[in-house]
Amino acid sequence: MVFGTLCVAILSGCGGSTHSATAGSTGSQPTLALDAPSQLSPPRGAPAISLRDSLGHRVTPSQYRGKAVLLTFIYDHCPDICPLIVSNLHNALGMLGAQAAKVQVIAVSVDPKGDTPATVKAFVAAHEMTGRMEYLIGSLAQLAPVWRVWGVAVQATPDSREVGHSAFVYGISASGKATALYPANLKPQWIAHDVPILAAS
Repeated sequence: MVFGTLCVAILSGCGGSTHSATAGSTGSQPTLALDAPSQLSPPRGAPAISLRDSLGHRVTPSQYRGKAVLLTFIYDHCPDICPLIVSNLHNALGMLGAQAAKVQVIAVSVDPKGDTPATVKAFVAAHEMTGRMEYLIGSLAQLAPVWRVWGVAVQATPDSREVGHSAFVYGISASGKATALYPANLKPQWIAHDVPILAAS
């Protein structure tokens, strides 16, 4: 199993995390604002994902080689942490301006029963991420192997309550390496700082 220690990430109603981190040191060479913390080290070679979005198009992170990729795991009826993550990513794209063309945001569902094409489309539109975020859905059989290889712990998903899951955002470089790991309470400034670095590596 890949980096099983990643599953120690805090689980709550929507996977909220109180983890915080400090920015990397500055020097003559640009450095990531937030390298992956050692206890939550991401896979260096990003494991493959091949799922369909709400329109039925198959999406793989590898199709975005040459760009930075921000990968997260959410569900569309989450009451707190997932909307916060998406809002912070939206704000980061705004901060990036024209450089936002260097990054692709990808979300993978943690609720195969609740995340439907219609609800996902509405969620993406409500958060002003239409055309800016790929939101991938599927059956439990399709999604569970992706959760496992990326170290995402997901609790049972009954109809009428929140889904507990690990909440974080991976920063994947243009060459396909998972290089940074951001907590659920990430700062948009970290993303705005790191995207040009990820896109150039």
